[in-house]
Amino acid sequence: MKAIIIGAGMGGATAGIALQKMGCQVEIYEAVREIKTVGAAISIWPNGVKCLNFIGLQQQIKALGGNMAAMAYQDYRTGQTLTQFSLQPLVDRVGERPYPVARAELQSMLMDAFGRERIYLGKRLMKIEDDGRQVTAWFEDGSSASGDLLIGADGAHSVARGYVLGYTVERRYAGYVNWNGLIAAEEGLAPADQWTTYVGQGKRVSLMPVAGGRFYFFFDVPLPKGLTQQPAGVKEDLSGYFADWCAPVQQLIHRLEPAGVNRVEIHDIDPLEQLVRGRVALLGDAGHSTTPDIGQGGCAAMEDAVVLATVLRTHSLGIEDALRRYQEKRRQRVGSLVLKARKRCDVTHGKDPAATELWYRSLAGETGEHIIDGLAETIEGGPL
Repeated sequence: MKAIIIGAGMGGATAGIALQKMGCQVEIYEAVREIKTVGAAISIWPNGVKCLNFIGLQQQIKALGGNMAAMAYQDYRTGQTLTQFSLQPLVDRVGERPYPVARAELQSMLMDAFGRERIYLGKRLMKIEDDGRQVTAWFEDGSSASGDLLIGADGAHSVARGYVLGYTVERRYAGYVNWNGLIAAEEGLAPADQWTTYVGQGKRVSLMPVAGGRFYFFFDVPLPKGLTQQPAGVKEDLSGYFADWCAPVQQLIHRLEPAGVNRVEIHDIDPLEQLVRGRVALLGDAGHSTTPDIGQGGCAAMEDAVVLATVLRTHSLGIEDALRRYQEKRRQRVGSLVLKARKRCDVTHGKDPAATELWYRSLAGETGEHIIDGLAETIEGGPL
């Protein structure tokens, strides 16, 4: 069996490894001529870690992951701790640790494990043809690639999605802008083994430990869509948005290097009923683009890869039958993650100010059990 994967990102590379493990011949075609990761880091929660374990990358992900032993919310103005608790009860319950990782290092790990010689760059998908026996991808440079199935892992702006659905889907602006990057985990910012989040005014500032003595940081601000900003204005803008926030936030802004800060307008896509057409299946953001508010975008793509490889390996009624079973196993799961993230997004970022204020007040009485229950429910919905 030969599989063509469109997209060499996290989802595409994970799927490539998983399919190779089951004996499939796999080629990955990527639109860009040079792999550049989008975003500084990502939280791989235990459901995603289990998927990486499943494809043989247990030791590699442990080496890249940060030690996130605890979680805390702080008041934006005073810096006072609203709640702080260990994540060990979560680990004990779900049977694995979370690992925040730098995206570039995760991407490099996955590409090395798959085999860079089978990743073809500069191949921007133009159209797909499926004759019922094989599927062919045509690229803008005039070349093509054919296989027994095609996996569209080409991201939020997916071309493959248009083929599967037969129409173009509009992305929905979630209402906020995110700035993110990596910074040395120096004293005064936050404990080096804790995910620390400052909340207030419908905004958020977060510090999450990754390997190498670094924090993954991000700032969220509810803003109109389409505002422009020059890189040199990053610190000035953040200083304005967070002018009355506490000392650690001011210290973080002061230490930023503008060239190392990514700015992203956050979008998602309404849950899709269809993830498969014939011998073509969608995977990752192509099939379920979500906001990052519950940290499950990358994990869901890894889940897709494991389920896809499993159904192809365990069903013998043909590729189209197996892909339909993949769709039925994933559709409800990924749709629920999109909606759960959207709901959390709205509460966190002040869409309903009363609901957001109620959440802030609830954090002051939170022991960690309620938050861990929510995390565990999401994690345990995965395939492993």
